[in-house]
Amino acid sequence: MSLSTIVHRIQALRETLSDQGLQAYVALSADPHLSEYLPEHWQGRQWLSGFHGSAGTLVVAHDAAALWTDSRYWEQAEASLKGTGIQLMRQGSEGVDTPQQWLAHLLDRGARVNIPGQVLSVQAHELWKDVLAAEGIVLVTGTDALSAVWHDRPDLPCGSVWQHEPPFACRTRPENLRHVRTAMAEHGAQWWLVSSLDDIAWLLNLRGNDIPYNPVFTAYLLVGAASATLFADAGRFTPPVLQALQSDGVQVQPYEDCAGALACLSETQTMLFDPARTTIGLLQSAAFVNTKRAPNPSQLLKACKNTAEIANVRHTMEHDGAALCEFFAWFEDALQAGQAVTELDIDTQITAARARRPNFVSPSFSTIAAWNANGAMPHYHATAAAHAVIRGDGLLLIDSGGQYLGGTTDITRVVPVGTLTPEHRADFTVVLKGMIALSMACFPKGTAAPVLDAIARLPIWQAGADYGHGTGHGVGYFMNVHEGPQSIAYRASITPHMAMQVGMITSNEPGLYRPGRWGIRIENLILAVPVQTTEFGDFLGFETLTLCPIDTRCIETTLLSPVERQWLNAYHTQVRARLQPLVQGRALEWLLDRTQSV
Repeated sequence: MSLSTIVHRIQALRETLSDQGLQAYVALSADPHLSEYLPEHWQGRQWLSGFHGSAGTLVVAHDAAALWTDSRYWEQAEASLKGTGIQLMRQGSEGVDTPQQWLAHLLDRGARVNIPGQVLSVQAHELWKDVLAAEGIVLVTGTDALSAVWHDRPDLPCGSVWQHEPPFACRTRPENLRHVRTAMAEHGAQWWLVSSLDDIAWLLNLRGNDIPYNPVFTAYLLVGAASATLFADAGRFTPPVLQALQSDGVQVQPYEDCAGALACLSETQTMLFDPARTTIGLLQSAAFVNTKRAPNPSQLLKACKNTAEIANVRHTMEHDGAALCEFFAWFEDALQAGQAVTELDIDTQITAARARRPNFVSPSFSTIAAWNANGAMPHYHATAAAHAVIRGDGLLLIDSGGQYLGGTTDITRVVPVGTLTPEHRADFTVVLKGMIALSMACFPKGTAAPVLDAIARLPIWQAGADYGHGTGHGVGYFMNVHEGPQSIAYRASITPHMAMQVGMITSNEPGLYRPGRWGIRIENLILAVPVQTTEFGDFLGFETLTLCPIDTRCIETTLLSPVERQWLNAYHTQVRARLQPLVQGRALEWLLDRTQSV
C-alpha cells in the first residue's frame, strides 16, 4: 500500500468523524467472532494503516493517530508506519500508555469515541467504558464510522462446510453437545451462546475455510437443553450434512437471524456466555433473557485431547517430520548447487513437501522464513516486494506448520548457512537449553501454565538475554494453531482455567533476537502426560510430539550439560527411528546425517 493511500484513507476517516460528531475511532484486530486471523471483510486496521501484523490496535483522532502492537511486530510496524503520521506505540514497554490512557490524555471531557460494538468483546467493552467514563469521555458502540469510508470492502466469507469424519473425528457430535449441556446445567443455564468459530466447529465436528489457515466457518451457535441452532447460511452445507445435523438435533438458520433469535429468549431463562469471546454488539440483542458469564465449556474440553486424537497426532507428526526431511534435503542441495534460494522459495517448497503427505489440508499459518536480520522479527513475513536471498553466512529461521485431518503441526528450526560465529553458537545453545529444560519439566498436576514459562527462560536469563513473546500456546486438533485456555507466558494473567492438564498440546518455543543481526527460536509441540504419583500428589510432565532434527551444527556443545546432551541424543534417536521408514533417497541421507549423536 502506498504512503499516499494511507494518508488519504486516514484523512477521509477524520472527515467522517467530524460529520458524525465523533472525536476518535478505534480499529481493533477483531471480527464479530473475535478471531485471531481475520477475513478480509474485517481487516479495517490493516486497510487504514498498511500494517499487516495479526495483532494491533489503531486509534485515529482528529489531530493524532497511533498504533499499538506487541514486540513480535515492532520492527515491521515501524517500517510500515514511517511517513504515515501514525505513531508506533510499543505495547508492553515501560512508560507506554494503553490506548485508553492515550485517548484520556488527548481528548476533552464530552468527547465521543467510536468502537464498533460488533467486534468489541464484552470484557474489553467494560475496560474501555470504565477508563473513558472516568475522564468524561463517551464510548459509542452502535455505529461503525469506517463503513462510510471503506467503499470497496470485501464481502463476508461464505465457503463450503463439511464434516470431520472418523477415524480422524474421535468424538461424536452428540457426545460433545452432551458434555456442554452438563456444564450448562451446572451453571443453571438453559441456553449457551457460542460466537467463537473454533468452539463451534469443534462442537459440531464441522470444518470450513472462511479464515486462512484455520479450518473454521463463520457462524453462531445457540445451544439449548434439548436442541441447538446453528446460524449459518444453509447453502454452505450439502444435503447429507444438513440431514446429519438435523438428526443430532441441530437446526440451521440464516447467519443474520442470530440477533433476532436472542431477542426472543424468555426472561424466565438464563443464557450462558463467555465475555472474552462474545461481542457487546451481539449480547445487547439478548435484551430479555437473564445472562451468566463463564468461559466456554468447550475450551477446556477440546484442549484436553483424548487417546484416539493423540494417536492420530503422533501419526501426523511422523508424516510432517518426513516432509521436513524432504524439504531440508532439497534446501541443502539447492544451496550446494549454487541456486539463488529466496525466503519465498522456502515457503513454496515446504508447503509442497507437506502437500505430498497423506491427509494434508493446508498450512496452519503463514510460513515464516527469515534470513539473518529478518529472523530478529519474530513474526516476519516475506513478500514479493520485500524478501531476502539466502546467501553468505548466517542463520535461517523457519517457522511453519500444517493442517492435517489428524492434527495440527507447528515447528520452528534454525539452520546454519556458510560459517557461523561463536556468538551464533552461544545464542543458539542457550535457546536450546531453555527448550530442553521445559521439555524435561516435572510439575504438580494443576500447576498454572504461565508459571512454567520461567523454566524455559532461566538459561536465557542467565545469559543476560530475554524474548518478548510467550514460550507456549495451546494447539488445536485439526483446528486453530493457537488455542486456549493454557498459555505458557509469565506475563499472562493467571486464572483458574489455565491449569496444565493431561492431554493438552502446547508449543515449546523459547527464543533470542538480536535486532539487525539474527533471530533464534526452537519450537516443538509437547503433550502433557502423567509422570508419577507420590505422597505429595500427582505430577505431570511432557512428551515431545514434534519429530524433526535440531541442527547440531549450530550448537556449542561445551555449553550443554550431560543431562541436556543425553536428552538431545535420545530425541534424535527417536526421530531417526520413527521417520526412517517414511523417507528414502536424499531425504533419508539427510535424516541419518542430522540425527548423529553429539
